[in-house]
Amino acid sequence: MRVSVPTIPQAILSAAELSSNAAKTTPAEAAQRIAEFFSPGNVAVITGAGVSVDSGIRAYRGVKGRYLNPNYKPIFYHELMDPSPKGFAYRQRYWYASYLGYLPVREALPNPTHYALAALQYKDVVPNLITQNVDGLHHKALAKVWTKRQMEERMLELHGTLHNVHCSHGHVTDRDTFQDWLSATNPQWKAFADNLEATGQKPRTNPDGDVVLEGVSYDDFVVPECPTCLMEGRHNRTQKPELIFFGESIRPEVRTRSYEDITSSSRLFILGTTLATFSAFRLLKHALDLHKPVLMLNLGPTRADGLSGVEKIEMESGEVMREVVRNVLGSDDATVNEMLVSGVIKPPPEDGEIDS
Repeated sequence: MRVSVPTIPQAILSAAELSSNAAKTTPAEAAQRIAEFFSPGNVAVITGAGVSVDSGIRAYRGVKGRYLNPNYKPIFYHELMDPSPKGFAYRQRYWYASYLGYLPVREALPNPTHYALAALQYKDVVPNLITQNVDGLHHKALAKVWTKRQMEERMLELHGTLHNVHCSHGHVTDRDTFQDWLSATNPQWKAFADNLEATGQKPRTNPDGDVVLEGVSYDDFVVPECPTCLMEGRHNRTQKPELIFFGESIRPEVRTRSYEDITSSSRLFILGTTLATFSAFRLLKHALDLHKPVLMLNLGPTRADGLSGVEKIEMESGEVMREVVRNVLGSDDATVNEMLVSGVIKPPPEDGEIDS
């Protein structure tokens, strides 16, 4: 299964615009309905970029389902790994943008939706969570109450993570160390990044941790060599983060586990995603094939709109998820109560429409 560039059929986008004046569900009504859906337990959850918007990480699409940045041009896996000089230029382009964009993602904190889902996981209402996000914020929300092993067993990062890097020979480096290597081999870019921070300038950061800069040359950007490869007697600057690029295949074990997580659940809850990426959409289709109840919480059109068996609530998750947890779990657990008063609300600047 290769990840293709996400799309939402034009018919769905057009229908959404025509129905934009339809009656809206109130937050109280939405919280009650979602709580009813969660109350039986054993609910699998799929999350997308919309969940992290309140943490300051911009989504790719806005409430109309269209790309917020019309000039967005993703780098494909075959381009990034191309051993030719052209591939080297693609790696320069990716790593300069990721070098500047990683810090905001690394410093981001979980928001109320992350903590609400963490509470439902902590109390075993949600045995399995599948996220398309690569920011690690679901993990941060559970870091005080779960071990790393528990998080690995109960959360699946469908598209990988920004927090590790590996070379083309499989040698893994944690991202903070790799970030230091990038600073050491690119002192002029380190100075540029320091100046951006000192002057309060914040380039537009995408959810995959890269930035958009216009009119900037990256011809002098140096991608560091893999030190393990050097010790083994080879030069290797082909390095990539442990996330799935467009055109790259999801690892078989991840694909298999994602299906198993849906199969073992009794129902499926989806939030903060348009499901434009087929790797997530196929999991919805799998749940529908198994006749599992499906409830979706998202503001704006999605690839699932109009599918039989999918109930949808048009609303941002931050408006309702805390109240959902209170309705499902009550107020007797001190850890849950702490989670429900935790979380930042710091959305990124608007681009003419609200991210979702």
